[in-house]
Amino acid sequence: METSSKGLLTQVTQFWNLLDDLAESDPEGYEKFIQQQLKEGKQLCADPQPQLCLQTRILKPKEKILFINLCQWTRIPAPQSATHPVPLTVGKPEDTTETSDAYMVIDVAYNPDVLQAAEKNQVEKNQLIQMAMKCIEEKFQFTLSHSYHITKFRIKGSIQRMKQNLMGIQTDSIDLREKMRRELTLGQIRSSTMSNPDHFPQLLLRKDQVSGKAVCLIEEISSTEIQVEIKIPAYELKIVHDHNEKPLKTELKVELPGINSVSLCDLSVSEDDLLIEVSEKYRLHLNLPKPIDTEMTTAKFIKENSTLIITMPLV
Repeated sequence: METSSKGLLTQVTQFWNLLDDLAESDPEGYEKFIQQQLKEGKQLCADPQPQLCLQTRILKPKEKILFINLCQWTRIPAPQSATHPVPLTVGKPEDTTETSDAYMVIDVAYNPDVLQAAEKNQVEKNQLIQMAMKCIEEKFQFTLSHSYHITKFRIKGSIQRMKQNLMGIQTDSIDLREKMRRELTLGQIRSSTMSNPDHFPQLLLRKDQVSGKAVCLIEEISSTEIQVEIKIPAYELKIVHDHNEKPLKTELKVELPGINSVSLCDLSVSEDDLLIEVSEKYRLHLNLPKPIDTEMTTAKFIKENSTLIITMPLV
């Protein structure tokens, strides 16, 4: 132990000596190196922040309501390019009971740039949501319903609980001695992360999370797994009035080319929104202009032109 401590002290001393040499020989490079370390340190210490919450269902092994909190976290690296995998991290499932309602909450984090870009593109946003669901299914051996709706609240549960869940994954002890045993040279410090854009501090897994499977704490889903083009179908939404211009009902016509049966369509209607999904083909989520009567809502599918017509009387 004493020999090991002396070796560690020698490594640390050499490291500081190299930094002193760099400060004298290349002040600008030294400044860039220090600023980069401070920036990375700030990112590593930053808390995850809630972005949106979606509600779906666990079908197997036991049916249950599931809330997925999508969070942005600077500790998660952004993909290197549009063709590279998208990193994400998944927290532990937490069962919760409120009065008579039982549900589960799972937190999922992406890099902030990834989520912010997806806010401007509904297709990309849906792909990130589907990718999070796929990761949850693989990690916990769940079967999920891929029908979902985005809730009006940004997070289910407290922010403190979400932070503890996600950050707790990575609070396992890091062997600093092993990190300091890595040889550092003046050339390596000079090149540092400023000349290596792919560099990102590694996040360590607990031993019980390491397996032969390709599922890990920050999971990179291969691009072939997220290239399913789920389109927003063409649609027409209108309010039908009577002869006195009193609004009677909301009518929605949706064009679904390639679909020849209503059985392929998954329709969910609430008082103020509507969701239509056709597996791996189409997805349409609309906020309705006026509250509707869900019990009196009807749907009709016209095979000749692959059009779904939904009639929703107003309340």
